[in-house]
Amino acid sequence: MNFQQLAVFREIMNTGSMSAAARNLHRTQPAVSAALKALEESLGMELFHREGRRLIPVPEARYLLSEATDILNKLSATRANLEGMRDRVRGTLRIVAMPGPSAYLLPAFVSKFSGSAPDIRVTLATRSSPQILNLIAAQSFDIGFCDLGARETMSKSLSDELFQSVTTTCKCLCAVPEAHPLAENDVITASDLDGHPMGALQPGHATVADTQAAFDAVGAAFNLCVDAQYFLPLLHFVEAGQICAIIDPLSAETYRRQNGNEGTIKFVRFEPEVPFGYALITPHQRPPSRLAQEFACRWQAYLDNIVTPCSGQASV
Repeated sequence: MNFQQLAVFREIMNTGSMSAAARNLHRTQPAVSAALKALEESLGMELFHREGRRLIPVPEARYLLSEATDILNKLSATRANLEGMRDRVRGTLRIVAMPGPSAYLLPAFVSKFSGSAPDIRVTLATRSSPQILNLIAAQSFDIGFCDLGARETMSKSLSDELFQSVTTTCKCLCAVPEAHPLAENDVITASDLDGHPMGALQPGHATVADTQAAFDAVGAAFNLCVDAQYFLPLLHFVEAGQICAIIDPLSAETYRRQNGNEGTIKFVRFEPEVPFGYALITPHQRPPSRLAQEFACRWQAYLDNIVTPCSGQASV
């Protein structure tokens, strides 16, 4: 018994004749007759009484019709689902990302990515970068987007065993109030901010150490007054004129898109350069689906379009 024989049988049951079944299935009548005969032989029983050209189903045929219909419908649905997955318009996508991009950029991008494909089911989770590494290592999510500094704390051999990734390093910007005397500068230096109230990520983060090193390199005092788990909360203090902050380009872009022309913060190139790295990671032991591959490729290109101009322009 195979799917082709069941399809022939179902059509005969529904139409009541060999000729009509052959016509509907676009097959010859001898081919339909042969398929039915093979099905009956495999089952060891006749499914129809033959009275001339009439086919009268036996009681067992009624049972088989119910089962065959369920099987063939399931097969058809499975084929349609797989075709949707192949064409990246159906499937599930589980994404976990660090807090900053999760606030605006990532949801906006995912909305556009899945907008024309309502059969894509998306899960978005926000975790700290170390938590993201653990979740991807455990294969709990398809894609992780995290601070590169978190991954650099692991040994390279362990990292290579757990993750496949694309990493990018960009240059941080200086966020200053629009009315600040330095807001019109093409470049803001650590010397310009000597002793000025500053905001940064929480102590221990690589970016804080790199910012401190940039100030130390020119003999300037890094006056840390406000620290936060991620960059976006610092911008409220910048808007209030209480601090300046060295932040990543993604947070700057988030602020710009959320506030548009009403924003009161300027983002200016900072020197000495303070690097900020991020990684797009997937589980090493589980190849990503076609949908996850397409998402990762397009998300990376989207991010590159944001951070690349920051390397050569004075402001964002």
